[in-house]
Amino acid sequence: MSRQINLYEAKTQLSRLVDEAANGDTIIIAKDGKPMAKLGPLSGDSGRKQPRKLGQMSEQARGIDWIQWWRDWKAADRAIEADFEAAAAKPFVSAHAKPRPKRRR
Repeated sequence: MSRQINLYEAKTQLSRLVDEAANGDTIIIAKDGKPMAKLGPLSGDSGRKQPRKLGQMSEQARGIDWIQWWRDWKAADRAIEADFEAAAAKPFVSAHAKPRPKRRR
């Protein structure tokens, strides 16, 4: 759907017009009755998102050994946890660990 509106209306209702354009509408913005700009969707598919298809990645997952993948995942998880625990066991050293010199008055 295409329609023409004046510049003042476009300024006051820009947010709504952008939403309409994203949904596939084309809006012509006119100044003194002369068309000056066209507001429309970015892509030719009218900007509407398509729902995901169930199983769309199934072909890529056919050659994966899921049991080995799970073992690798858990091993990486244990390694991350061990690194975290080792870091948590170390005492926290402040950036201001050095004693500050006293100011003279």
